[in-house]
Amino acid sequence: MKYGWPLIGALALAQLVSWGAIYYGFSLFVVPMEAELHWGRTAINGALSLGLLVSGFTAYPVGSWIDRRGGRLVMSLGSAIGTVLLAAWCFVENIVAFYAIWIGLGIAMAATLYDPVFVVITRSFPRDYRRRITVLTLVGGFASTVFIPLTQVFIDWLGWRHALLALALSNLAIALPVHALWLRDREPPESAEAAPKNGAILEDAAVRRAFHHPVFWGLALCFTAYYATFSAMTFHLIPLLTERGASSSIIVAAYATIGPAQVAGRIVLLMFPGGFSTTVAGRIALLALPSSMLCLIFFPSSTVALFVFAALYGAGNGVLTIVRGTAVPDLMWREGYGAINGALALPSNVAKAAAPFGAALIWSFSGGYDAVLWSIFAGAVLAALAWWYAALRPQRFFFLRA
Repeated sequence: MKYGWPLIGALALAQLVSWGAIYYGFSLFVVPMEAELHWGRTAINGALSLGLLVSGFTAYPVGSWIDRRGGRLVMSLGSAIGTVLLAAWCFVENIVAFYAIWIGLGIAMAATLYDPVFVVITRSFPRDYRRRITVLTLVGGFASTVFIPLTQVFIDWLGWRHALLALALSNLAIALPVHALWLRDREPPESAEAAPKNGAILEDAAVRRAFHHPVFWGLALCFTAYYATFSAMTFHLIPLLTERGASSSIIVAAYATIGPAQVAGRIVLLMFPGGFSTTVAGRIALLALPSSMLCLIFFPSSTVALFVFAALYGAGNGVLTIVRGTAVPDLMWREGYGAINGALALPSNVAKAAAPFGAALIWSFSGGYDAVLWSIFAGAVLAALAWWYAALRPQRFFFLRA
């Protein structure tokens, strides 16, 4: 592709802004919205869950579009929708409008966050997509580190409504121009008329083939179990540590360890001179999550174990984000990658949205977080076993590749 590494740098910056403006700042708006609008906290958080569900259902058509026509239009529209709806959020006065906004933001997330850009990179740089995805996620991994404090500054200085306008402007100034003006779709080898038709035929065949392939179902189970456990742990970590009597300074320090650990895991992958193995990287990442849970289960009062947990938890997720982008082309094939990736994203996003509520139910019925931790551990082990199955040597399934 014409712009090479500068394009990767621009897409990485757009990812940082898109994640930071649309996703990571949400939790910071809950308390001020609750105070001003007198909505329940559960009702406010339900909008994010709805957005994640919509994002999951939208992932397949987004991936399919990119397979056939490239990512420029869909990612530009996603950034434009995100910008407009962040601005609209600042004027919200009733819960129905708020939920409607998050339905649209779910579409924006499906069109702009990691999954579509992974398809764009794999499509545009078929010989070097692993390293480029790693670099992109290395920058994108700082989204929470940059935007959580930045959003809090906006809220403190401007109030929560004007803070949303500031986030909308950041999306308008950075993410939208990258997708609309810099990103260029690879020219198809066929004529402009024939390419979409031929692409549709190839994509449909690739998706049907995937649905009959055991690796697809192994990956689907793996990512669904993983993102359910990861989401439940992320949203319940602070209540868990508070219940155990940890001080606020220890909680903040442990939480702050997770982001740098994610980046550190990605840097390690980038340092492999000949490129990393998706199979091995996935095995290591998916062992990190259950190992981190054991630290919390067996050493509930240990500060050292808490920080070991945070390091393992963050590093594992940092590596798995990259593996999520390389698993389909490395373990299956590249044809129809966007649509296949979208099909995998649907159950993952549904699980991601539902898991925090499920963990809250377990906590409520059991009277504490011990049962929640064991449930998360079981889900993490299931994810690891499913990856082990999916990452068997391709020769095991050669009869399905013919």
